[in-house]
Amino acid sequence: MAEKYDVAIIGGGVVGSAIARELSRYDLKIIVLERAADVARGTSGKNSGVVHTGINVPHGSVKAKFNVAGAKMFEQYCADLDVPFKRVGKVIVALGESEVPDLDALKAKGDANGVPDLEIIDRATLKKMEPNIEGAGALNVPTAAIACPYSLTIALAESAVEAGVEIKLNSPVTAIKGSEGAFEIETPNETVSAGLIVNSAGLNSDKIARMVGVTRWRVWPCRGEYVILDKRVGGLINSMVYPVPPKGGAGLGIHITPTTDGNILLGPSADYTNDSDDVRTTAKIRRQLISEATEFLPGLTPRDVITAYSGMRPKLVPSKVGGFGDFVIEEVPEAPGVMQLVGIESPGLTAAPAIAEHVSTWVRERVSTKTNLNFKPKWSSVHRSREETLSVVDRMIAEDPGYGEVICRCEMVTKSEIVDSINNKLGAESLNAIKYRSRATMGRCQGGFCGPRIVDLMIENGKSPESITLNGGDSWLFLGTTEDLRAESKAKRAKQKAEAEKVEAN
Repeated sequence: MAEKYDVAIIGGGVVGSAIARELSRYDLKIIVLERAADVARGTSGKNSGVVHTGINVPHGSVKAKFNVAGAKMFEQYCADLDVPFKRVGKVIVALGESEVPDLDALKAKGDANGVPDLEIIDRATLKKMEPNIEGAGALNVPTAAIACPYSLTIALAESAVEAGVEIKLNSPVTAIKGSEGAFEIETPNETVSAGLIVNSAGLNSDKIARMVGVTRWRVWPCRGEYVILDKRVGGLINSMVYPVPPKGGAGLGIHITPTTDGNILLGPSADYTNDSDDVRTTAKIRRQLISEATEFLPGLTPRDVITAYSGMRPKLVPSKVGGFGDFVIEEVPEAPGVMQLVGIESPGLTAAPAIAEHVSTWVRERVSTKTNLNFKPKWSSVHRSREETLSVVDRMIAEDPGYGEVICRCEMVTKSEIVDSINNKLGAESLNAIKYRSRATMGRCQGGFCGPRIVDLMIENGKSPESITLNGGDSWLFLGTTEDLRAESKAKRAKQKAEAEKVEAN
């Protein structure tokens, strides 16, 4: 018999994980079903990490409502979860004089949405704020901020698990039967019974909707590629640098965005694709991003790039239409008992805290609840010794000598931080699970130095070499030991010799 839950959340991105944590405040039986080998492996872990103010969203839209509400909550939200957050501000730059009038329209939209302290600045003021940026003027958005999107998602999920939520990784939903109060959700591993469902499946949210009889939406995957610059050029900008948004495009144009760890991101591009798992990067787009960025930041060169990545936006408008659709956040008549969250692209990260509160209210209107005494308002899933003072690090090393052994030299990640990541609360086991919890392998050498030592630590902590993967699934790193391969080769040669001798004898 399927185990019964009050709420099943489909999708372990930032929105699904935020909902799980918010609901974990109450004595509910909650499960999260995530198709990937870890949370934050889709859209939520592969974006710019921007905490948007609401300046670019249409006034009166669902998107604007949750964007502005989430932005007000975000700084305290990150503080409660010990997640990096920096209010660096943003300048939306008019590259030439012809774009300067567009700044007035952007400011009017931001004013209408309640974004505070907006100011149009001239070329000279822009130069004082951003000496390395070229432009004819800009809209200054001082309340804009950045956070670490994958750290936030992981912290939300692990905090929820600490409070009693179950998160099942490698559990794609294949079918849904039943109705409100008695849904049966099938995965390759099990069937889960739930009274309510939250469809937070991101790129697959339209497919989940169809499983419960809702056919009104279609999601178009749109790939965005980024390049990451070395930390040694991180000081070239002080705030986020955006262009005036292109009219009718699928994105907001190339961003030059600092990260909370000191790198700079260039991107994203915007290319529709038929495959939501097609997260390749291309030399063509990499060159294009660098070329576009140098219009604003002439000092950049390809030598400043250390790596590239791409993520997918779940868009509700096709490429021939362009632009942006509104968020879908509603229970529809065709599927009572299912909260549909569809088309949650940017600013979904910013909106996540507010969406989580909204969904929590929806659940509590249907299920009686009491306070969960196991919920912890403050949560920290990792220690980052590189961010501590020397006196604190000394105390950490005295308590655990592993904090004195640096494994990843580029990012100054210690042995104990990596071991903590291996033993994470979600049971995520891949090399990338360690990477996104500790930042090991994210530096200039991209794991060239620390990768083998991390593998050693995984083996020391119970993993067999043959079971180690890059990102779960079939992404195996090793076929076996050299001793095994030699024995296999020796046996193969012996078999071939025996067969040859048999042929000669005949």
